[in-house]
Amino acid sequence: MSKTILVIEDDQDILDLVTWHLESEGYHTLKCTDGRKGLESAIHDKPDLIVLDLMLPGMDGLEVCKTMKRNQATSDIPVVMLTAKGEEVDRIVGFELGADDYMVKPFSPRELLLRIRAVLKRYEQPLEQNTAILRHRDLTVEPENYKAYIGDQQIRLTVTEFNLLLELMQNKGRVRSRDRLLDRVWGYQFEGYARTVDTHIRRLRQKIEPYADDIETVRGVGYRFKEV
Repeated sequence: MSKTILVIEDDQDILDLVTWHLESEGYHTLKCTDGRKGLESAIHDKPDLIVLDLMLPGMDGLEVCKTMKRNQATSDIPVVMLTAKGEEVDRIVGFELGADDYMVKPFSPRELLLRIRAVLKRYEQPLEQNTAILRHRDLTVEPENYKAYIGDQQIRLTVTEFNLLLELMQNKGRVRSRDRLLDRVWGYQFEGYARTVDTHIRRLRQKIEPYADDIETVRGVGYRFKEV
């Protein structure tokens, strides 16, 4: 069964270009040119992934993403932001709101398809075949169930955040470079996207307090989960 992708984009030429390439790859597409209607479609149609512009009429893309991630019915739908807003602060805000990836216009349709495939793959299968439960004091990670706990309290992590924590904990004491993490967790490497890792590490640290300091920064290289 083909995956359904909702494209929320107010530029008709870009909307047609993106949906044409998606449909050529066998995806079923839904189209919206308005942010509020796009949000309604996300809630009603439950697509497998959303390609989201930021500058939209009705409701801007950041608000659409924020509202989706706060709604239990849509919080697990992956989002790829596609926008002309390419400043680093814009990317960081997008990731902070829960976007899984962020592409800047003008863009390569081939690269967009690669990113979409990588995001869908992350949601479809675990990072490792090893499903052994991991523990670090009272921090528990269950790979098979995609769940993490501190004590008895479940931590709400996105799939990307979960895979990032899993990769670090499965390699305790070993440094994982940003390029390695991009390859293992995101499924690709592109020049200039190392800061994507930094943003997600910051979000992950916030969510796993009081174990934030156990994710150590190795200056100029990457990150390491402290071996205790």
